[in-house]
Amino acid sequence: MPSLTKILHFLSSALVTAVSVAILAYAMSADWATTTMECTRQGSPFANGSAVVQLRLFQAAVQRIVCPAFGGEDTFEVFPKLVETGGAPVILHGLVLGLLALCLLCSLCSILISIYNSVSNPYETYMGPVGMYACSSLSACLAVLLIILYVVNLFATQMAEDLVQAFSGGIQAEFRNKSATMHVGFFLVIPYIVLSIIAIILIYMYDHAAYTHRREQQRPTEDAPKEIMMY
Repeated sequence: MPSLTKILHFLSSALVTAVSVAILAYAMSADWATTTMECTRQGSPFANGSAVVQLRLFQAAVQRIVCPAFGGEDTFEVFPKLVETGGAPVILHGLVLGLLALCLLCSLCSILISIYNSVSNPYETYMGPVGMYACSSLSACLAVLLIILYVVNLFATQMAEDLVQAFSGGIQAEFRNKSATMHVGFFLVIPYIVLSIIAIILIYMYDHAAYTHRREQQRPTEDAPKEIMMY
């Protein structure tokens, strides 16, 4: 049976990871970004309209004001609409969704490993602290990567413009002065990363203390004179 100290450390790590999963799950349903831009009919020198794209991970809304020749408001599923437009945005968005799924999977594995260690002593196996380090570290790294990919998709591609163009009734539009604002869903990935790191620290604190204790127990034997050890 594990010691009380080990039980507390591993259960605390499992609890912290569970909170991070809840935060990430909420983030997946919240607003991630709003993109605004000026819009005009192709070939016209004046921007006489505007469009606003409100983005979540799975759903979005486009509000058009005289863009490019009329206005309207449409809600839609993000990934299927990006598949219709094609190009880099659909690939990057698909990678973001895949990384989010992997983050959740790694966090769930971390929770299971932490709970298992709180009732057992699989110290020399992948189900010990090493497995927990691997799962939590991987989830944090993947979350950092998905943040980078999402920002690249939002600012470096024509994702928002393609989504507006998809509802322009076939009239070619030109866009300029695009700006984007990040929202709570995007920023909640940061505490998810921080909590994953805290979960690692909790296990490391116990692992380091246990290692130090084992070394102290071995030291008298290691430091004993050879004459004494012969008897």
